[in-house]
Amino acid sequence: MRLTDWQRAFEEHLLAETPVAGIGFAATLLGGPTLDVETGLAIYHNAYLSRLQDVLRQDFGALWYWLGDDEFASLTEAYVRRYPSAHYSLRWLGERFAGFIQEHLVAEQSAPLAELARLEWAFTLAFDAPPGTPLTLDDMARLPPPDWPGLQVNLAPTVQQIFCRFNTVETWRAAKAKSALHAGQPLDAPQVCLVWRDQQICRYRSLEPAQTCALAGMVSTGWCFSELCERLAVSHGEGAPLQAVSWLKQWVQDGLLERRIP
Repeated sequence: MRLTDWQRAFEEHLLAETPVAGIGFAATLLGGPTLDVETGLAIYHNAYLSRLQDVLRQDFGALWYWLGDDEFASLTEAYVRRYPSAHYSLRWLGERFAGFIQEHLVAEQSAPLAELARLEWAFTLAFDAPPGTPLTLDDMARLPPPDWPGLQVNLAPTVQQIFCRFNTVETWRAAKAKSALHAGQPLDAPQVCLVWRDQQICRYRSLEPAQTCALAGMVSTGWCFSELCERLAVSHGEGAPLQAVSWLKQWVQDGLLERRIP
């Protein structure tokens, strides 16, 4: 058996559903005085699965806390069988976990679980994203008055947006604190949760609908600052400029925005 064939056979053994190796592959190996071939291959098979599940426990700790050891183990084993690790770095192992939950479980169960998985994965993405060059309050203080009306912004690279229909943020916080869970409760109104990295710390914030629309208008639709004020005038009247400045200050202070250069 050529080396590449042997490596392929070993990979197939690690990814198989059973720890029992094929006869042809097992015949290419020699056992030792204290460990036979079948037992040794079973150890490798089980250890590989265990290592992948350990990575998923770290990346989706709140989901693990919610489901408990046995259910989480069953779900993650099904996941790595369906979507084996295909990247040299295990950092990407959980990339498809939220989608898998939706396809693997019934809708009633999958919707809140998948939403929590997306939130936890957002923290991973935010932590690993490039920092970019977020605007600071000093940058805004130096902005010439004539430039304010036409100011346009983008989200900084670390910022992730999660649309929440359930009390997912509350569930995540409770799991982190290892306190009682009231998971999977629908919200009265959907919210957007932002996750981003500040220095080496990931932070998060839930936005109310009005602020969500204002932020989306600037970073997605491309409103400039004067357009933001005009839109807010409908709901805030004369207080629109003050509200626009207040939100913009908060977004900049949090490090959420970069200046868009026309």
